[in-house]
Amino acid sequence: MPRVGAAFAEAFGRRADGVWYAPGRVNLIGEHTDYNDGLVLPFALPLGVSVAAARRDDGVIEVRSRQAATAVTAPVDGGPVVAEGWPSDRAWAAYPVGVARVLREHGVGGASLLVDSDLPRGAGLASSAALECATALALCDLHGVEIDRPGLARLAQRAENEHVGMPSGPMDQSASLLCTAGRALMLDCRSGLSSQVPFDPASGGLTLLVVDTRAPHALADGDYAARRAECEEAAKLLGVAALRDITDLPGALATLRDPVLRRRVQHVVTENHRVEAVVGLLRAGAVAELGALLNASHLSLRDQFAVSWPEADAAVDAALRAGARGGRMVGGGFGGSVILLVAADRVGRVRDAVTAAYAGRGWAEPGFHDAVPSGGARRVTVPWQP
Repeated sequence: MPRVGAAFAEAFGRRADGVWYAPGRVNLIGEHTDYNDGLVLPFALPLGVSVAAARRDDGVIEVRSRQAATAVTAPVDGGPVVAEGWPSDRAWAAYPVGVARVLREHGVGGASLLVDSDLPRGAGLASSAALECATALALCDLHGVEIDRPGLARLAQRAENEHVGMPSGPMDQSASLLCTAGRALMLDCRSGLSSQVPFDPASGGLTLLVVDTRAPHALADGDYAARRAECEEAAKLLGVAALRDITDLPGALATLRDPVLRRRVQHVVTENHRVEAVVGLLRAGAVAELGALLNASHLSLRDQFAVSWPEADAAVDAALRAGARGGRMVGGGFGGSVILLVAADRVGRVRDAVTAAYAGRGWAEPGFHDAVPSGGARRVTVPWQP
């Protein structure tokens, strides 16, 4: 069994019934459009969360992590949780416990879980959604519950909304469960319909580089919720169900008096257009032409939606000066990561430029990961047989 399986046996004194894995994601473009019923274009990373698990029939979920010292024990039916500092919307165990409690309505019961991850926490790469999705697959398999992938993504999103207090949209869970290798996922967040779009930067001599800015984000702290509330208020004032429904952007901006709401609307509407443009370029095999759209997205997120942060802006600026084709912040903002589209022969130069820019400001050295479009969540071991 993988190392998490061996660690499970050591932690719980018995063998795991299996190991399940779910990846983190990068959103190529389409930021803060998901909860506005809009369009997103994420892909799965080759980094993620593994969960070794064994079924329990006592209605209890016990969760441990190789990255955290505290074990959490909770009844699946919603009773009190035994853990120092619980309840807290910052407690990592809220994610798997919340999933178990939502899935209880579908026949899932208790389990012992051991979590392991190679995703950097706080980097805006959807580590929480990966944890939710790996847990959801494990619990469903252990208890013989069949739920299709789109439905399971919605249930994992509900767990995050209701049990963590994070009013997120469906993108992260859908990406973790639905993405396939060598593809980005075009997802309509209103209808739930999706399609696989070819995305292979390496075939064009390009690299999509993820820069962990080392500025951690905590979206449940309130800034993310504030942006969502602003979008909902703007939609209400404009008489539409969601900002995705705006077809006359100049007219909408002229209607709104509040300059903040005008900026939020401008970002969401133009970002949806950028998603459609990127999909068109990818289907035409024009990956090298994405740079300008990435740059436009970053400027909109920085100036119109006000969710960028100094380390992200510095990384994008330094990379462009060093020859990157384009770049933007990713994730909900207020910390996390940046993506850069770079010619393969310029990756070293761009990395050095970003690192030097951080050193010059006295910031911690950034981390770098090659963002290779990878496969989605899956079971990685079969049950152990004596």
